[in-house]
Amino acid sequence: MGRAMSALPRLPELLPAENAEALSRAVAGLEPTALWWLSGYAAGLAHARGTAAAGLPLPAAVAEPSAVSEAVPSQRLTVIYGSQTGNAKRAAEALAADAEAAGLSVRLLRADAYPLRELKDERLLSVVISTQGEGDPPDDAQGFVEFLLGRRAPELKQLQFSVLGLGDSSYAKFCEIGKQIDARLLALGAKRLNDRADADIDIETVAAPWRAGLLQKLRELNSTQSSAPTKATVTPLRRAVASSAYGRDNPFAAELLAQQRISGRDSEKDVRHIELDLAGSGLSYEPGDALGVWADNPPSLVAAVLEATALDGATEVEVGGKKRLLSEWLSQQREITRGARSVFSALAERRDDHHLRALLADNDKAAQLVAQTPLIDALHRWPAEWTAESLVQSLRPMTPRLYSIASSRAEVGEEAHLTVDVLRYALGDRIHLGAASSHLARSEEGQKLKVFIEANERFRLPADGQRDLIMIGAGTGIAPYRGFLQQRVADGGSGRHWLVFGAQRFASDFLYQAEWLQARQRGHLQKIDLAFSRDQAERIYVQRRLREQGRELYAWLESGAHLYICGAIAMGKDVHQALRDVLIDHGGRSPDAADDYLRQLQQAGRYHKDVY
Repeated sequence: MGRAMSALPRLPELLPAENAEALSRAVAGLEPTALWWLSGYAAGLAHARGTAAAGLPLPAAVAEPSAVSEAVPSQRLTVIYGSQTGNAKRAAEALAADAEAAGLSVRLLRADAYPLRELKDERLLSVVISTQGEGDPPDDAQGFVEFLLGRRAPELKQLQFSVLGLGDSSYAKFCEIGKQIDARLLALGAKRLNDRADADIDIETVAAPWRAGLLQKLRELNSTQSSAPTKATVTPLRRAVASSAYGRDNPFAAELLAQQRISGRDSEKDVRHIELDLAGSGLSYEPGDALGVWADNPPSLVAAVLEATALDGATEVEVGGKKRLLSEWLSQQREITRGARSVFSALAERRDDHHLRALLADNDKAAQLVAQTPLIDALHRWPAEWTAESLVQSLRPMTPRLYSIASSRAEVGEEAHLTVDVLRYALGDRIHLGAASSHLARSEEGQKLKVFIEANERFRLPADGQRDLIMIGAGTGIAPYRGFLQQRVADGGSGRHWLVFGAQRFASDFLYQAEWLQARQRGHLQKIDLAFSRDQAERIYVQRRLREQGRELYAWLESGAHLYICGAIAMGKDVHQALRDVLIDHGGRSPDAADDYLRQLQQAGRYHKDVY
């Protein structure tokens, strides 16, 4: 890449005061992705008007040769991604980087930042998108998917495309959104550049060959059009690479500073407050981001798997060019707290079990079987002869767990706080544990934990500190709001804050109760509504509180408030329906108009969801 230049001039040195003021108003509240796109757009306008930079320094994140190209192929590849936990984003970034390295013109956009009106003019398109829950699109792709599947989608006979779907084969609707987009683009007249690929948890085993095949097609296409007229194009500029050397594939060893149970003794849940030291890592985060944790599986479960398979943990196993002891594979490299379709397929094959094969042939029954049958139960229910290598090959790779960060660096400095529900449940005569939550719970102060930052640009505070916040969460979904409030108090923002929180019982499950009550007393939290489902015969949840407060909720939204939802996917859907009802009952809207209102909120960056 070219040389990076520094010291961006102040606006008043370049613009008349009235223009500078207008520009500041225009960009207020925009998401980072939109701001980076606008910077590239402005550079392209300057270039088109024949005006050089005249020695003016560029932002450090801009590399001169790639910002605007004087002669690039007229066909540009647009890469759109929809990502819930960051996996699709990383896969899309890998494609864009490889395409740029191959000399192709590329622009990379998150689905909710993509100008839908431009779809009719696209020539080359790649969509990388995940599926969450029971066949739902990621939050940042809902508008894009609705538009593409709806009646307003244009004919796309000029378009060539490729789709990479990401999902989890444990679910019945594996990669459903990727399949829908692929079929819809074909129905609109577009042609495939290469076949759709569906990636499971082990993403790169599918994504890498799909990427290589797509790039080969693009090179071939580019070579046949090399004599075509060329013109200057603008591609969206990207953030500067983070200064930290630590990330998902190279986690930082963070010291555990504190671990405290914050749910009451009588609670059915074991919720821990975790504090980690990030000093020396170079890692930074904003409120709303997540901390990724690479955990070891419970030692008792590793021992149980070895016993059930009659295998020796000291056996050396080579898989994928890596050699490790079987015990190490099971402890650190493979998922063993959950079931997996690949394990059931291997069991059916090793046992020659026709009944098990029939179950797996039905997607709905297979998904139910996998969801309800942890690995250790499957090994006991369908005993089979295993080799160490065949067992490792049948298991899915270990994946990190993501936890919403429950702090602001403005308050805690180089620390990150988490709110962790320790998963522990009985099934039959066995107690089952969550991998990461149990790992954190059994860790002691001073112990090192492997962590990284997972940015969540969909769940950010508004740039305007005068904006009101409506924060809706259940259980550990309260975590990011603790960071939100810390940051807003530190920034001196004047916007109001409204917390709507739900849990099982007031006495034992009101997480961070003292902090919220103190914030209320100090005037930092203007309104709080609580829903504790088990404190009375009738189950009361947060969506009921929203309907009860519907008139005021609508008034806050109409005055420009930002709306946040954090918690389980099912809770998010129930809250969305409650919001729809409020708009109908108190906003006088039809059901379709209520849907449009919520869609517009999301497109304006005022409706944020972090559901899991």
